[in-house]
Amino acid sequence: MARRQTFWLHLLFLACWTSVGEAEYMKYKDPKQSINVRIKDLMDRMTLAEKIGQMTQIERKVASAQVMKDYFIGSLLSGGGSVPGPQASASDWVNMVNELQKGSLSTRLGIPMIYGIDAVHGHNNVYKATIFPHNIGLGATRDPALVKRIGEATALEVRATGIPYVFAPCIAVCRDPRWGRCYESYSEDHNIVQEMTEIIPGLQGDVPANFHKGVPYISGKVKVAACAKHFVGDGGTHNGINENNTVVNRDGLLSIHMPAYYNSIMKGVATVMVSYSSWNGVKMHANHDLVTGYLKDTLHFRGFVISDWQGIDRITSPPGANYTYSVQAGINAGIDMVMVPNDYSEYINALTSLVNKHVIPMSRIDDAVRRILRVKFTMGLFESPLADLSLVDQLGKKEHRELAREAVRKSLVLLKNGKSRNDSFLPLPKKAAKILVAGSHADNLGYQCGGWTIEWQGASGNITVGTTILGAIKTTVGHSTEVVYSENPDEKIVKDNGFSYAIVVVGEPPYTETAGDNLNLTLPDPGPSTIRTVCGAIKCVVIIISGRPVVIEPYVHLMDALVAAWLPGSEGQGVTDVLFGDYGFTGKLSRTWFKSVDQLPMNVGDMHYDPLFPFGFGLTTVPTMARLSSSSPAAVAAGAGAAAAAAATADIRKEAYWVVSLFLGLSMAWVSTYVL
Repeated sequence: MARRQTFWLHLLFLACWTSVGEAEYMKYKDPKQSINVRIKDLMDRMTLAEKIGQMTQIERKVASAQVMKDYFIGSLLSGGGSVPGPQASASDWVNMVNELQKGSLSTRLGIPMIYGIDAVHGHNNVYKATIFPHNIGLGATRDPALVKRIGEATALEVRATGIPYVFAPCIAVCRDPRWGRCYESYSEDHNIVQEMTEIIPGLQGDVPANFHKGVPYISGKVKVAACAKHFVGDGGTHNGINENNTVVNRDGLLSIHMPAYYNSIMKGVATVMVSYSSWNGVKMHANHDLVTGYLKDTLHFRGFVISDWQGIDRITSPPGANYTYSVQAGINAGIDMVMVPNDYSEYINALTSLVNKHVIPMSRIDDAVRRILRVKFTMGLFESPLADLSLVDQLGKKEHRELAREAVRKSLVLLKNGKSRNDSFLPLPKKAAKILVAGSHADNLGYQCGGWTIEWQGASGNITVGTTILGAIKTTVGHSTEVVYSENPDEKIVKDNGFSYAIVVVGEPPYTETAGDNLNLTLPDPGPSTIRTVCGAIKCVVIIISGRPVVIEPYVHLMDALVAAWLPGSEGQGVTDVLFGDYGFTGKLSRTWFKSVDQLPMNVGDMHYDPLFPFGFGLTTVPTMARLSSSSPAAVAAGAGAAAAAAATADIRKEAYWVVSLFLGLSMAWVSTYVL
């Protein structure tokens, strides 16, 4: 009897050992296997439901661990303003993401989900995060290395909250400032946008020497998957109307709006987001020719293509009029993951039905899932699906705020300095008896940061941690200088207080997407009246806080100095760094500043080009200490020589960049024409 029991115990042990052995040797769980082997092994095990789940991205508000498990959801996102709770800490974010991830890991195959978020000027959804200048300001810096460092800092702050995927950068080429997303564009010139794709290796890491072009690359736990958006032509819509029609021939599309995608793909960008807009009447979310034919087949992009928020719904007019058709058109066009984001069961049921009816081929599903899994395996998500708290101290850290401050001062463009050529007004003296600070934007951190900050549309007031321009002025001027703040002062206040000078800070309120479309681009009230009242009575510098050029020609003659500060973000001290001469002004316009909206669209190189301030314009100043120390003839000569050498070096670098860009463009064109 004992021998029989021993026999059965041995047999049971052998069966258990065999089962454990099989589990341990599932190839897709083995990081020593190649990514291609792991993908194939996992896909061979997946059901249709599990595959379609991977193609589904839903909003965190409708998610739970049970939903993740039951529907095999492949991805989650936080939309603008979607947070675990008011002023949630980094730890709160990590715990939320991990709880939802545990639902995914509890499924039969344990495929981890990937969590995405809009981090378009820093980790902008998160309280206490560093808020960098919006892209229009970064374009004015002409400093790709700076933008790369911003990418590195942003990746750290995003990872601090347990999130591994960002919907950035926006590489739109905004050709009309009436567009409500123009501030998300680095420039009207695709060359500058191409330069600024250096943010991608900042976010993801530098691709290795043996890297295969087109393959996604993310280098480790302190990096995130990036997303080049919005493919393609989103910045060229008629009259700058958001989500509208870009009317341009194929050569125009490929030469203006496509080049930055070449650079992004060559730098290993993991994902590409499709644009809401149309190209010559064809919705991009349904454009097989460009999404599959060009992006995937010609440019050999091997990451995954994601829709925008309810992007497939908007294939029809009105949106959602025929949802089944929208799913069919979007998936067959080449979209791999759909940002649903709410009614996931409707999407999953529609896609399942279309596959079962052979309207969407299984090969299209497999292509999509293969791409999604490639990104997940590449970024190590299977090995480290759960975040820890080791990076929480990276959120809003001092070094990142100093970097943002540097970006602010380099992004500011000095448009006027003195009412005559030989009468400079800036830099301002720190020691003055009494100064006036006025304007709606001087002491409003939300206005200073713009849209996509804490809330989708942004907000007014001290919405996060940072320094307003007024706060920065107070810490910069001399101890004996009295700073008087009046948001919209009357003539009596201005004239009767003996102010040495005034700083007027006005501009646009926050906005995002369609809410920002604006056909007149006038400076909102009470900005014009504040300028007239203050600058008509005392010497003043006007600082414009805006996401694009606005109508200012009627007021320029009143000003002693004029500064375009764009949407500088949380670090207002960067403004005072140059205003008071600790650093010089260096920024150059990344887009044309028009005289009248009747001229729009107007871009550099146009036949009838008559701007108020041309593309590339920007006055410079010398830092106060440098000016004092360089007053001797020898110092002046040395400074001139150094400046000439620096200029020569910059010219050489710029020429080299254009040669490389031209080579890349010609190479892509050759591949498209002769190889494919």
